[in-house]
Amino acid sequence: MMEEIRELAEEAKSVGLAVVMWSYPRGGKLDKAGETALDVCAYAAHMAALLGAHIIKVKPPTDVLWQPEAKAAYEKARIDISTLAARIKHVMQATFNGRRIVVFSGGEAKDLEGLFTEIRGLRDGGANGSIIGRNTFQRPRDQALDMLDKIIGIYQGKM
Repeated sequence: MMEEIRELAEEAKSVGLAVVMWSYPRGGKLDKAGETALDVCAYAAHMAALLGAHIIKVKPPTDVLWQPEAKAAYEKARIDISTLAARIKHVMQATFNGRRIVVFSGGEAKDLEGLFTEIRGLRDGGANGSIIGRNTFQRPRDQALDMLDKIIGIYQGKM
């Protein structure tokens, strides 16, 4: 799949198209916790950048370090994983130190305060945005529009 996307990315770029890549690690021995582990998410974002993506979509990382070797390296380097903002900052660094646009998936539907807290963590970590479709479309229209206004305010630093 990596060879295929690299070739497709080259073709897209040759005709002036941006390359958008969903980089969700799955399969093999990777369990559910591993899919959102910080080391795995950061590596997935890095690989997408290496493969030619201009815009990368990954899941917000948890504080889990899935690979024992990575856990040892993170601990030795004293990489902060204590907050969502710190973890987002690390993922952004993995994409050529933020030289790629990185958006984060919204995941499962959340209560509003949980969603706003997550959005603040994404913003504070330097994320370029988030995909919040499910959290928007599973609400009544008035609630969804109010929620989107608040999210825009959070990203603008007003909330």
